[in-house]
Amino acid sequence: MDFLHKFLGIALPPLMLIVFTIALAPFLLLKFFYFLKRSKYSENVAGKVILITGASSGIGEHVAYEYARRRACLALIARREDRLQEVANRARQLGSPEVIVVPADVSKVEDCKRFVDETVNHFGQLDHLVNNAGVARFKLFEDSIQFSDYASIMDINFWGSIYSTHNAVPHLRKRKGKIVVLASAAAWLPIPRLSFYNASKAALVSFFETLRVELGSHIGITIVTPGLIKSEMSAKSPTKLSKAKLATGIPAKSTEGCAKAIVASACRGDMYLTEPSWMKVMFWMKNMFPEVLEWYSHSTFVKRRQTSKDS
Repeated sequence: MDFLHKFLGIALPPLMLIVFTIALAPFLLLKFFYFLKRSKYSENVAGKVILITGASSGIGEHVAYEYARRRACLALIARREDRLQEVANRARQLGSPEVIVVPADVSKVEDCKRFVDETVNHFGQLDHLVNNAGVARFKLFEDSIQFSDYASIMDINFWGSIYSTHNAVPHLRKRKGKIVVLASAAAWLPIPRLSFYNASKAALVSFFETLRVELGSHIGITIVTPGLIKSEMSAKSPTKLSKAKLATGIPAKSTEGCAKAIVASACRGDMYLTEPSWMKVMFWMKNMFPEVLEWYSHSTFVKRRQTSKDS
């Protein structure tokens, strides 16, 4: 048995490389035509019901506006009711025929059940669930003292999406609906100072890829991995956005542009969306040249920080 594994370890990689080289061009061409087909027959969400968590600001807020422009009905979820009301009023002005606001905390399982139930009881259906709520903390791992302070990252970013999805699936199945998952390029890109955040987003990707297999064609799942986006999360501290840029050298994209791409992707029924699209290069770099990417991230941020502290 050990001999078989050794043989496969030697023979399989070059064989797969040959197959990959031969099949790549036809596969990409087929994928391109499939993309055109999905774009042509993109879902019309006018009158459909969209539930969005973390809708009070950032990507969630602008995703709500994009759905509103497409005349969808909205259920907006977040902890700040006053801010939600402002977003709801703007969404109505942009064309949403009906918007409800449900203040809730996605980290609480009972809240997730409540806002899904309130949405379905009000509208009688649920067509899209957008799992957007998320938080981040910027700190190097060795500087972290109270790990309990980081529990909320997993509670909101990961468990909040799981709770919401578990309650929404029966209703989405009836409508052959869709789930949009706001993960992050940080799920596969080693961004310093965000180790706990990165881990929570990687868990999201793994979970929803598995769930997509379990659900089959009954419910579509679009996993979104944005790069650095200009949002409230990245701008709470005046220095955080610049630190994130420094850590990776990655320019930030506008929240509006990201939200527009997300809604278009969900309506097409894409499996994945990386926004901006050029970030896919970083994914391939991570898989093909992980040593280079890790050296770059460490040398441009961590080592520089250590040097400045020593001086």
